[in-house]
Amino acid sequence: MHRKIHELAHPWVRELRVYEPGRPIEEVARELGFADAEEIIKLASNENALGPSPKAQAAMRRAVRQMHLYPDGGAFYLRRALARKLGVEMDQIMVGHGSNEIIALLGQAFLSHTSNIVMADGAFVVYRLVADAFRARTLAVPMKNFTHDLEAMLAAITPETKLVFLANPNNPTGTMVGGAAIERFMARVPPHVAVIFDEAYIELLPPDRQPDTLRYVREGRHAFVLRTFSKTYGLAGLRIGYAVGPREGCELLNKVRQPFNVNAMALAAAEAALGDDAFVARTRRAVAAGLRQIERGCQKLGLDFVPSVVNFMLIKTGRGRAVCQALEREKTIVRPVDGYGLPDYIRVTVGTRAENTHFLKALGRILAQTVSK
Repeated sequence: MHRKIHELAHPWVRELRVYEPGRPIEEVARELGFADAEEIIKLASNENALGPSPKAQAAMRRAVRQMHLYPDGGAFYLRRALARKLGVEMDQIMVGHGSNEIIALLGQAFLSHTSNIVMADGAFVVYRLVADAFRARTLAVPMKNFTHDLEAMLAAITPETKLVFLANPNNPTGTMVGGAAIERFMARVPPHVAVIFDEAYIELLPPDRQPDTLRYVREGRHAFVLRTFSKTYGLAGLRIGYAVGPREGCELLNKVRQPFNVNAMALAAAEAALGDDAFVARTRRAVAAGLRQIERGCQKLGLDFVPSVVNFMLIKTGRGRAVCQALEREKTIVRPVDGYGLPDYIRVTVGTRAENTHFLKALGRILAQTVSK
């Protein structure tokens, strides 16, 4: 008798959990029988409600004529542009297929069954999934007021710790730790550990509110700063991000990454988006206005929420997954967060003013129905 295919795989791979992404609009439309998918609004994946950077869109149109050619495997022009903008050297930058790929490459380069990672228990779940894939142990530290507890994370580090992940601002809580707290943390991190600053949302903050984590790379510390073009620049569909880190660390990541890991369209769009300061400013204004709108809406509905610094918010609705399912029937997709140990919460992305209004009205109807039952 032939063995089943899953029996040929590594035992630990068979036990891995699968990441739960935000549900696509088309899937919800098919499942619920909506004839027009365009009537559904998606506020589940922290995408930029303004769409892609206009300069990136123009670059993509120009790049179409070259899609028969392989991309620049070394991402030379994008790394050069990033080095100039960030004040680092080109060989301190590694470009990936979204920052998620870089997290996986960090696991491939540094983790094994004899090592562990330290992370906050309410931080981005992909850190844990990557550790599981390489049989490393995850030491998950409870958050304090929905925010990383850096003192507790320091105390959790063991001689076997290889990587400490600090998502700042954090997904899914929308909170962040400031530069002074990070400086105290970095002063005490032992030298056998690499600190991973995951800053996927950092550009949504005004520059004066962004902690200067790149200084630790410039100082030669064991630190990687991960960023993405998915959020602020509106290029989530292209999957492109980057790491800034030690030269030797970037060399290690390049050794385990696949050739041509980033497509040519993404490289062109990202380089152009870097120069679209007007779009970044407009995005920040839209996010700030949207947060105020959703906060006021929650207050009117009598709902607690976690104050956010980025383009999404945790709202305490009770029975979060059931509320998400009810909202889908109202043609609104938001995110359950029971997988993060928050079963009474939902996470909603800041949309346009009209989308936020639609969401708040739909949520109000659902809560009113629940109370009347």
